[in-house]
Parts: sequence; C-alpha cells; structure tokens
Amino acid sequence: MHFESLAVAALSLVVTAVAQRQAGTSICDYYTAALFKDNTSYNQKKLLVHVVNRALIGNIGDQPASSVNVPGILTNGTYNGIKVSLLPYFNGGLVSTNGGNKPLSVNFLDGGGADSLRNYQPANSDTTNQYSLMTHLYQYFGVLLSCSKQGGADFPRYSGSASQYNVHKFMYLSDAEVNYFIEQVALSAASFGVSDSDLMTIGYSLQESFGYRCLPPTTIVPKQGRQLQSICTDNTCPLAPNNTCDYYDQTVAKPSLSPGRSPGAGSSTGTRTNTSTATRTGNTTISGTRIGTSINGTNSPLGSASTTVTNVTNPSLGLGSATIANGVNPPSGPGSVNNVSSTVAAAKPTQVTAGAATIGLSFAAIAGGLAAYFL
Repeated sequence: MHFESLAVAALSLVVTAVAQRQAGTSICDYYTAALFKDNTSYNQKKLLVHVVNRALIGNIGDQPASSVNVPGILTNGTYNGIKVSLLPYFNGGLVSTNGGNKPLSVNFLDGGGADSLRNYQPANSDTTNQYSLMTHLYQYFGVLLSCSKQGGADFPRYSGSASQYNVHKFMYLSDAEVNYFIEQVALSAASFGVSDSDLMTIGYSLQESFGYRCLPPTTIVPKQGRQLQSICTDNTCPLAPNNTCDYYDQTVAKPSLSPGRSPGAGSSTGTRTNTSTATRTGNTTISGTRIGTSINGTNSPLGSASTTVTNVTNPSLGLGSATIANGVNPPSGPGSVNNVSSTVAAAKPTQVTAGAATIGLSFAAIAGGLAAYFL
C-alpha cells in the first residue's frame, strides 16, 4: 500500500476506531485489518514496522502531513520540563549496552540510520546491529500487541533477550527518559489512527511493566518465563509497591561518554515531579492532544543528509552518514560514521533490546535498545 493510501486509512480510523474494535479482538489484529485490509502475518509485521520506525524518527516534514506530530525518540526533546536525549544510547555515544554484563559502546544505527527507517525498512543490511535491533523490536511488539498471526517466515516469533532489565541495565534510565520513550510510541500509534482508549491501554501497560524501579520478576514472553523487567532504574523512577530491589544491581550509575564524545550528550537531568505537560491517567502517559506536540524549540530535529566534517570541534547532530577527519567530537547521529584519526568503541552484542507496547496480554512491555532498546 502506498503511503498516501495509508494516510487516508489512518485518518478514517481516527473517527471510527473507538466504535468498531470489539472485545476479544487484539489491537494488532484490528489495526492490521483496518489499515491493510487483510489480517495476515505479513501485514501484521508491516503494521509494527510503521509504528516502530515512526516512533523512532518521527514524522515531522512527512508528506502528506499527519494530524498528529511525532518528534521521535531519536530527537532531543523534553518530558515534564526535563531535557531528554535518547540518541546517544542508540548511536554508541554512551557506554551503555550490556555485553556479557559489561557496558559497551555500540552503534545500533549502522544500517542506514534514519534513511532506512524512513523507508520503513529495518536496515540496509541484515548483518548490522541496526537490523538485529529493529527486527527484534518488531517481533517483541508482536508479542505485546497479541498479533495472532505471528510465527513463521513472514513474521517470526520473538527470540531475543528475556529480561529487559538486563538489556537496559547499564543505561540507568530515568523517569523522564522512559516516559518520553512511551510518549513517542503513543504519538506514533495515534498518527496511524489508534484510538484514545487503546493509546491509554498501551501507555498504562508500558508504565506498569517497565516504568518502576525494582519490579518483581514478570513473564512477558510466555516461553521465557518470569524475568526482571524494570527499565526505569535511576533514583527518579518511582519505586514499585511490591519491590524486589535485592534482585537488582544497586551499584550501576549513569553511563560514561564514549571516547571522543562531547560533554552533555545523552541522558536527561532533573528531578521527578508529580506534574506533567501530558495527560496522565493513572500511570498512563500519552499526548495531551491529538494535534500532537510540535517542534518549537524543545525538540531539536535531526538531519538526514550525508555529511563530511574536517578539523572541527563539535559537528552537528545528524541522521545521515558522516565522514570525520581529525574531529574532536564526532557527530551524535544515527547514521553510519567513517572516523579518520578518531577512536571509536564498537562491539556487536549477543542480545540488546529497545521498547514495546503490550495489549491484550496479562503482561505488558517495552524492550530494548527506545535507544538502544530491543534486540
């Protein structure tokens, strides 16, 4: 289906989704049929590719324009007045990926970066970290959204990390970072016509499953059993009422910058408050308006053009590929980077994950890499 046709279908869903989705029909099944007509495993995967990719890179500048603006997870923004920058978790800007219980710097945007994601592809090569991350993200969301057709060659079952805590352990994510991620997922889903009630379900599920410190072991993927799932782990995160902090490593601190990165790239700063600029229902965080949040100075959009930088101190953020010659601070961009006379830490993890939504399940979830988030 062409993007224009998909946009028209999404617009009609904004009006009809609430009344039409019946109890017993999963969110995945319903919106797959509504947007792509046939509820097949291929189309279920296509639905998740669209929602996940847009959640990451946003839709600002897309034509035709959506009625819901999605800044994107990889775009600098704010949550509850606190600045958030998740990009360095994805592009190797922080030593934050768990590789054998050791923090590593890994670039998960090495497969075409935003260009591939904008074309609704996981990556430009199936041998990249980006491909592994994105395909596992699609699969994980399939579990969380109860995609009934998942399984088989068109849409394999999730086979990544069982514990999202282990995946995100060295990210030491804050309440603002986790909620900004959830907000972008909700905005992306809304831009494709997902109803307000379904958005609330998604947001609540993500918050309950991952948004507390020291959550007790929980089953997300049935075959993987009960695992530690807390993604929000720093001291701004609310403590789970039935917390099991003894199970979690209390010695982890904020990740360090990768060699050559400029100070200030990465995690959010600030303290948790009880107020929010978004609408909060219970523990649900969604956008306060279907118009969405627009970029007006609190969100810094990322470019997608290729860049060549020579003898500079602070190259700009970018989503495209870049060549850096004698650069002091390589650009913090999701695109591939060719570093000349620079030190780059790179390693491919066995498992890494990044973000997800759960609907129609007794459990819910985000998972690895919302920066690196699901593998």
